[in-house]
Amino acid sequence: MLLGLVFAISGLAALTLAADQFVKGAARLAIIFRVAPVIVGAVVIGFGTSAPEMVVSGLAAFDDNLDIGVGNVIGSNVANISLVLAAAAFVTVLPVSSETVRQQAPISVAAVLVFAGLLQGDLDRWEGGLLAVLLAGVLIAVLRTSRATDPLAGDVEELVGDEQHSVNFEALRTVMGLVVVVVSAWFIVEGATRVADELDLSGGFVGFTLVAVGTSAPELVTAIAAARQGETDLLIGNLLGSNVFNSLAVGGVIGLVGPGPVVDTRLAQWGSLLMIAIVVISWIMMMTGARVTRREGVILLGLWVVSVIVLSGGESADQAASALLNIR
Repeated sequence: MLLGLVFAISGLAALTLAADQFVKGAARLAIIFRVAPVIVGAVVIGFGTSAPEMVVSGLAAFDDNLDIGVGNVIGSNVANISLVLAAAAFVTVLPVSSETVRQQAPISVAAVLVFAGLLQGDLDRWEGGLLAVLLAGVLIAVLRTSRATDPLAGDVEELVGDEQHSVNFEALRTVMGLVVVVVSAWFIVEGATRVADELDLSGGFVGFTLVAVGTSAPELVTAIAAARQGETDLLIGNLLGSNVFNSLAVGGVIGLVGPGPVVDTRLAQWGSLLMIAIVVISWIMMMTGARVTRREGVILLGLWVVSVIVLSGGESADQAASALLNIR
């Protein structure tokens, strides 16, 4: 088990650093080749920031560890809206723009609902394809409605900077970042599998906790730093966007490369219900108060703790969830 923990923790540390370099290099290359900032923000950064979840979950599904991949997606979605958002709210009050409430939050909730629905029973290859098609539709809609002053441009400017960049150097940064992401993802999956086997835990629970918290670490660090500096305008929108990519892009990848049944029915049933409940509750908070306060952060953090307790529970949780969900 010790070796498994070393694999998982070292892999997560390397993944965090490599993913950041991969996103930075890809964004700078896109700007060098005159790609519109809105496309860089919506597509390059969107996919790049979900690269940890995508590579880890995709590799796990391809290696017949679908539960770890699904647990990582559900756990990352829950962590983004509970752990990460709560941590930022403990630092400062987070204002929520009307655009976030009207547009981004509903899309995020819808993506989570679709992903949760497709998990009940088998996750088939055609369902992975459906998630990918839905993601393409979301991206097209975002690009068509975006203006030159799109808020994503702030992320692009921060990554790219004002100085001139070398094509060769940024290409090397991107390739090396991607290589390290893939290698570290293998260590994470291998380590998580060893930990689950040694502690007699389900792969889904390990994916929901150890792996998901690790792959959400970059968002956590970024959110706390942004809150301390008072740069909270994009914070909530970025977290909601991350959930869209997790549900549609990462969900699509695991469905396409490793379709099959989710063996951990507690994860598929209770995990899905908890994920939906947490994103809906956060949406209600945003609509009613137009901000996320420390009190609401405490509630969201408490919901994450509850979700961990429930997913580590016994057979009674499975039976209750089966009654609530119409499993096909």
